Parts: sequence; C-alpha cells; structure tokens
Amino acid sequence: MAKLKPYLQLMRPANLVTAISDVLAGVSIALLFVPDGSTLDGSVLIALIIATVGLYGGGVVFNDVFDAELDARERPERPIPSGRVSIRSAAGLGSILFLMGVMAAGTVGMLPSGIALAIVVMCLVYDKWAKHHAIAGPLAMGLCRGLNLLLGLGYSLLALDQVWFLAVVPVIYIAAVTTISRGEVHGGQRMPLYFSALLYGVVVACIVAFGVHYQSSILAVGMVLPFILFVFPPLVKAIRTLEAGDVRKSVKHGVIGLIFMNAAWTAAAGMWTLTFATLLLFPLSIWLAKLFAVT
Repeated sequence: MAKLKPYLQLMRPANLVTAISDVLAGVSIALLFVPDGSTLDGSVLIALIIATVGLYGGGVVFNDVFDAELDARERPERPIPSGRVSIRSAAGLGSILFLMGVMAAGTVGMLPSGIALAIVVMCLVYDKWAKHHAIAGPLAMGLCRGLNLLLGLGYSLLALDQVWFLAVVPVIYIAAVTTISRGEVHGGQRMPLYFSALLYGVVVACIVAFGVHYQSSILAVGMVLPFILFVFPPLVKAIRTLEAGDVRKSVKHGVIGLIFMNAAWTAAAGMWTLTFATLLLFPLSIWLAKLFAVT
C-alpha cells in the first residue's frame, strides 16, 4: 500500500469523484431526450463512469508530470519532486488512464469516443501550455469539464444535438475556480476573486433557468441552495483576507462543490434517483480529500 499511495496521490482521488458527478449530470439531462427516460441502461452508465475516471485521472497525472520542475521549488512534498514516483512512471500511468478512458467511451459509441479524445487533447493542452496563461488557462480547464458533461450527454445523441450548449456552464464554473486558484501559493487579489463570484452567480442562474424550463418546479431548482452555501462562504472569506490558506480552502470547496452543482443539474432534470446518487459522492469525496490533496 505504501508504494501505491504516491500513485494515488498523483490521481487526486477526491477530484475523480467530482468527475463522476459530471457524467451523472450529463446522463440525467440526456434522459430527458430518451423515449423512456425512466429506464437507465446501467452498462452504458458504468462505461461512461470508467471513461471519465480514466480521462480525468490521466489529466491530473500529466499535470504533475509537466509541473515537476516547478513543484520541486514550490511543492517538494509532491510524489514526483519527492522522488517517490519517477517522471517516466507517472507519464506511463497517465497514458494508461487516458487509454482506458477512450476505450471505455468507445464502447458507448463513436461520438462519445470522439469526445473522450477531445478531452485528452484539451487536458494535455492545459497541462503543458495553457495553465500558465491568465486567459487560456481557465478557458482550457473549463473546456475539459464542459467536454466531460458532454461525455455524459453522449448517453443520448438527441440530447447532444439539442442541448450541447449546456457544456458552456461548466466552462464558466471552472474558469471561476481556476481564477481563484492562482492565489493558492502567494495569496489572492480582490478583482479576480470578485470576478469568480460573478461567474458563480452566472452558473446558478443557468441551472435555475434550465430547471424552470424543463420542470417548472421549485423543488427541482432548490438543489442550487446547497451549492450556493458550499462555494460562496469560503470565497467571501478569501476576498476579505486574501490569504493563501483561505484561497486554497475556497479552491477546495470549488472543486468538491462540483458535486453540488451537478446534483443541482440532476434535480433540475427531475432525475431524483441520480440526484441522490450524486449527493452520495459528497461524503466520499470529503473522506478522500482528507487522505489525498485536492490541489
């Protein structure tokens, strides 16, 4: 287990759970466009979950591969700079995870397979180049999450055709979180944090509008409240103090808060079984976050 732990640390297990919630949200929305939306094909859902675990896992592993030199200065305790995992081994793990993700998506269909390949490309673009750019970084990371929602929407080709634009919402959300994360090491600045708060508000508005349009139910859109209560208070504190520790906490809540955002999507779609399943991911992610770093 001791030899396995640094490899698990590279994969950010708590974050992998949030990626699963992306797929559950996408599938929930897709079920609105399936003739018998109450019938869920478990084998397709499992394949999409395996796909997102592989794709997200590969992305975060390669993030550390490309950041090895920087981490040696700023975060020497991480698996690669500490010498517990070689760059070559980490790259091999990331490649295997990417392959697993693409192959699993391929069992669902050609279009999900194409989305999976797009995720691989976007992850590598972000890891290698975009994350060092003030605008390209948040955009590229957001596109990774947006494509992940599309992967779940791949459950129904009709859903992909009709509501593909919903993938913009995770782009906005992750752009907010990524903007906040720029102050993790040296502390934050107020204007970027205010901008992230504005983006959070846009995300809430989009989910509420979707729920009202498709369900016209207060209960269906009520799941945005746990999301709001989870992500906004840490951000408000970070805006007030600008301290690196508070910024890191806000980022952590932003990442794990994806589960509440996706639970809000499933509720807005009226898929209560998947809403419950998504919410169950929260305690799992919190437990994993205590064992492995989120950022």
